[in-house]
Amino acid sequence: MPVHVSVENQMPEDLHRAMGVFIEEHPQWDQYRLVQSAIAGFLFQQGCKDRAVVQHYLSGLFQRDAGSHQIESSC
Repeated sequence: MPVHVSVENQMPEDLHRAMGVFIEEHPQWDQYRLVQSAIAGFLFQQGCKDRAVVQHYLSGLFQRDAGSHQIESSC
C-alpha cells in the first residue's frame, strides 16, 4: 500500500471555490486527486524525472475508479 503524508495548505478563496465547482462537475475527481495531479503535473513540467512523480502525473491524465488511490499496471 502506498505511503500517504497529510499536508495542510491555505489557498485563495477563489481558487478553492473553482476547485469545488470542478469537483462537482467531475464526480470521478476529489480534492485529493486534484491536488496530487496538480503537484505531479507541475513537477513533471519542471523536468522532474522521478518514476513515482511521472506515474502520478500520468494517472492524473487518465480516468480511474473514483475510490481507487493506487496506480494499476496493465502488465
